[in-house]
Amino acid sequence: MADRVERLTNLLALLLETSTPLSLTQIADELVGQYPDKPNARRGAFERDKAALRDIGVPIEQEIVTGTEHAGQTRYWIDRERYELQGLALDPDETRALQVAMAATRPGSASGQEAMWKIGGGVLDSGAAVAAVVPDAAALPALREAVAGGRSVRFGYRDVDRHVDPWGVLLRSGFWYLVGFDHGRGARRTYRIDRIVGDVVAGEPVTVARPADFDPLDAVPDDPKLIGAEGDVTEATVLIDERRSAAVVRELGDDRVVERRTDGSVVVRVPCANLDAFRSWVLGFVDLAEVLGPPDVRADVVAWLEAIG
Repeated sequence: MADRVERLTNLLALLLETSTPLSLTQIADELVGQYPDKPNARRGAFERDKAALRDIGVPIEQEIVTGTEHAGQTRYWIDRERYELQGLALDPDETRALQVAMAATRPGSASGQEAMWKIGGGVLDSGAAVAAVVPDAAALPALREAVAGGRSVRFGYRDVDRHVDPWGVLLRSGFWYLVGFDHGRGARRTYRIDRIVGDVVAGEPVTVARPADFDPLDAVPDDPKLIGAEGDVTEATVLIDERRSAAVVRELGDDRVVERRTDGSVVVRVPCANLDAFRSWVLGFVDLAEVLGPPDVRADVVAWLEAIG
C-alpha cells in the first residue's frame, strides 16, 4: 500500500488529467494497490483523501449518474479552470502591489500561501504586521461546494431551520455572506455565514434556479446596514452631535440630511435594514448619536443597550 502523501499526489494528478468524471471503482483501478480492496475501507480512505484535498482548496467536483445502468453512482473530477490560476497579464508594478496586498491581509486559509507562490511571492511571514485578516468560517467550504454542485442546503440560523438554494457567497465588510432562495419564505435571502449554527447539510444535486442575471457582487450591498433589504429600504432618523456632524454628512451625503440645527448638530436618514449593522454604526458614536425614529427601531436600540448595560 502506498503512503498517504503519495496516494494524495496521485489522486490529485488523476482527477486533474481525466477527460471524464471517474467513479471510486475507476479511481481505485487506476491507482493500483493504493486503496484497500474491501469496499468500506476503500470508501473511508477515499473520503478522507477527498476531504484533505478540499481542505487545501482543491475544487473536487462530483455528479451522480442517472438514466443508465450506473444510475446512482457518484463520479469525481477537478475543474481545472477553478483550480489553476490563469495568467493575469500583470505588469511588474501590479504584480508587486498584489504581493503586498496578499502579505498584508494574510488570508485565513491554507490556499493563501499557494496563491502567493503563484504570483511570485515568498513565504508569508507570520511575524509581519498584518493590516487585515480575511476571515474564514466553518460552514464556508460546504456552502462553496453546494454552490458549485447545484445542491440545496439546510442549516440552523437564528433558531430556525432553513432550506436554501444557494446562489453564491461573498465577502463584505469582514464577513462572509450566503445569498440564495429561501424555500420557507419563498424569496431571496442573505445570511451571515459565521452565524450559521451546526452543520450545513447538502441534499442531492438539483437544478438550482439561480437568476440568469445574478451577480454576487451586486447581491450584497457594500453598506452593511443595507444587507438583507428587500423592496423598500427601512430608514431611521438619527441625531448626530455637532462634533461629528460634518464627518457623517461626508459619509452619507447631503441628500441624507433631514435637518441642520443651530447648534451644529444634524438629523440624518440612515438605512437600517440590517439592525445589527445599524446598531454597530450608531454605537460607534458613543453618546454623540441618538436614534429618533421610527419608534420600533428606537425601541430595539434602547432595549439592546439596556440588555448589555
